[in-house]
Amino acid sequence: MFELVTSEASYYKSLEILETHFLRNPLLFNTLSQSDMHFLFSNIEEVMKASERFLMDLEHRIEESIQISDVCDIVHHHAVEHFSVFIKYVINQVYQEKNYRRILEGNQAFREAMAALEKSPRVRGLSFTSFLILPFQRITRLKLLVQNILKKAEERSPREANAIKAHQQLEQIVKECNEGVRKMSRTEELISIEKTLEFKSKSVPIISHSRWLLKKGEVQLMSGPKTTRTMKSRKLCQPVYLLLFNNLLLVTKRSSSGDKFQVLDSCTRAMLRTEDNEDQGQLLANIFVLKLLENQEERPVSYMLKTASMSDKLRWMCALTPNRRTRFMSTSAHQPDSPQVQCIQSYSSQEPDELSIEMADILNLLERTDDGWMMGERLHDGERGWFPSRVVEEIHSKEIRAQNLREVFRIQQAQEAGIGSRTPVTWKLNDGFVSLVSSS
Repeated sequence: MFELVTSEASYYKSLEILETHFLRNPLLFNTLSQSDMHFLFSNIEEVMKASERFLMDLEHRIEESIQISDVCDIVHHHAVEHFSVFIKYVINQVYQEKNYRRILEGNQAFREAMAALEKSPRVRGLSFTSFLILPFQRITRLKLLVQNILKKAEERSPREANAIKAHQQLEQIVKECNEGVRKMSRTEELISIEKTLEFKSKSVPIISHSRWLLKKGEVQLMSGPKTTRTMKSRKLCQPVYLLLFNNLLLVTKRSSSGDKFQVLDSCTRAMLRTEDNEDQGQLLANIFVLKLLENQEERPVSYMLKTASMSDKLRWMCALTPNRRTRFMSTSAHQPDSPQVQCIQSYSSQEPDELSIEMADILNLLERTDDGWMMGERLHDGERGWFPSRVVEEIHSKEIRAQNLREVFRIQQAQEAGIGSRTPVTWKLNDGFVSLVSSS
């Protein structure tokens, strides 16, 4: 609990630097229009006021007694009453980053002023953007701090009840932040993609609030059996570019100019099937069969596709057919069930099918490749994606794996079952899986 208070004080001090050194600095202020000021700083002043009120209440609790009895009641109150300003700020960060780059490139006076301000010893070598992302970093950090308090709280105690309420509210705020950012980014991405598409026959509407890009990239389309005569005139494979959305696949071919894509075929994602091919030498390595049960012409068709590596093949197969029942793997490709890994080095996703992970994140391992990639599901929020194996280490202890599951499910059980008057439930851990075994 003391860490929550001290870290909040440190965070607010950094916010003050953002306000006094950047926002209200005439050197910077005079180089920007009013609209650009809004693009860059959004509602940071509202965030500062909310953070100031929160810190004052925390400090008042310390003044009452150095032995802090609880802070989660304060966290819950402020999360409900004041922290909605974080959502607006974080969602606007999509435009904030884009406009910051635009202003840097087109406004020399701003560029020179920013360079001078970032050299000041007051910022301790940190960039301007490091201060802009502080609010989202703080709200996610608060959730983790409350989660740790909940883990240590006595079951069915008032402290546990307050921690549960605070954690639920913070989790909702973080969720709305993530969903807002994701929605805005996805819509912009769909608009950008639609402008590059040229439909050969039947046009497919791309932009939809319920659609987003999952994975894109070039693979090699293998030609069918050839005679010696056709081998000389046709290539064994040709490049195609796949655009996979959550509910649609487009098979395209890049134009000669490189900035347009001709749509060759399409299929709803639910009607896709994949089948692994055993490697048969270097020429026929990393191949899988993609089946469209009903394509844009309402007929079944199969494509034999070749990827650059084993991990690329597995990632495409998992993305195209996430349900194992629609993905037929060779015997050598199956992996042991549900080992766990812990993140030892933060990683930011580079592709839509990757997962950003932070230090100490615990993940169930779902897939792995021989060339250094893993697919995992983060325990505390269920998010899935690929990441390099070098940024995690495997948890070999069965006891620690079981403890990790118990901690996660204790939080979930407390949140779902509630405290006191609600019906108690009993959970049982069997071979690394938690299940509900009884209720009264």
